[in-house]
Amino acid sequence: MKATLRRVSALGAAALLLSGLAACSSGNGASDSNWRTASSVEGGGGMDALIAAAKKEGKLNAIALPKDWANYGEVISTFERKYGVEVEVENPDASSQDEITAVSSRKGQERSPDVIDVGHDFDVAAAKQGLLAPYKVTSFGKIPDSQKDAAGLWYNDMGGYVSIGCDAGRVAKCPTKFSELLDPQYKGKVALTGNPAESASAFGSVFAAALANGGSFDNIQPGIDFFAKLKQAGNFNPVEATPATMEKGETPITVVWDYRNAAYSDELKAKGIEWKVAIPEDGVFAQYYSQAIVKWAPHPAAARLWQEFLYSPEGQNLWLKGYARPVLLPAMVADGTVDKSSLDRLPQVNEDKVSFPTEAQGQAAKTAVSNGWAKAVS
Repeated sequence: MKATLRRVSALGAAALLLSGLAACSSGNGASDSNWRTASSVEGGGGMDALIAAAKKEGKLNAIALPKDWANYGEVISTFERKYGVEVEVENPDASSQDEITAVSSRKGQERSPDVIDVGHDFDVAAAKQGLLAPYKVTSFGKIPDSQKDAAGLWYNDMGGYVSIGCDAGRVAKCPTKFSELLDPQYKGKVALTGNPAESASAFGSVFAAALANGGSFDNIQPGIDFFAKLKQAGNFNPVEATPATMEKGETPITVVWDYRNAAYSDELKAKGIEWKVAIPEDGVFAQYYSQAIVKWAPHPAAARLWQEFLYSPEGQNLWLKGYARPVLLPAMVADGTVDKSSLDRLPQVNEDKVSFPTEAQGQAAKTAVSNGWAKAVS
């Protein structure tokens, strides 16, 4: 198996011109104004200066980072121990759109997020809105050109494949394809992890359903229509799936990223629940999430140190441990820094079938879902 996601269509790079940048005030990079405008660790005075400044700030404002999402619990705790910077996560289960709303509505406020981790299309939109600060992490050159903004406004971090998770104890035969989800035996059982007009994971599920039902990157409508049919058949469950709803049996079939379902499998196994995971061969869809620094981050040094950590082999391997495929995985395999045991645990998939929508296709699909989802499942 090829264990990496490959971007086969170039993404348009969003450019953002910055004016009135404050000059670096000292050589050690410890001042707030220096790190607020530094576009690289060298530009701010070096890694030691960045660590010192981040420790002085003492805090990082994050949002929408559930501990069970791609091993973020361990990612956060490792960063806190390593650098002595507290990571405060607001609303862990928020959607990508919630993150953008929080950033745009809190300009100049201490409670503004410092960083965001959102579905790729949301970061592209945020860059166009002027919400992001350019910063190139030390490993920026190893990130494929199609996986980052040329100015460093955003860069993809980790991703996975849409998958079907199933409680084998409550479902007689677990489905492995989208075409099977319309079977009457799944009445009231098929759930998503949110509203696809706001949630990147749910949006990916609709895109995968489109590909499974004659759609394409230019036409997501068959995916919307598929969930309308699920609703009409009584199989669609409007409850937002979480580990708690899965444990209670409220959402025994959940369509979400494979690394989420794989992590649920580990978590639920300890509670006596067999949670099976399948990547549907009739709707293979993969997507990355993206990282970015907020332009008016209250803790600019901590924000930049967070990115440096995430794009180091240590940070990337922690995501891999959580079943997610980090963007630097090809480079890490090549240079021998990958955690091979975690690599071998990834859900199996034939990656020769995988391609990705362009930025324009993704935006058009988002518009179609925003306009048509509520009517489809009302």
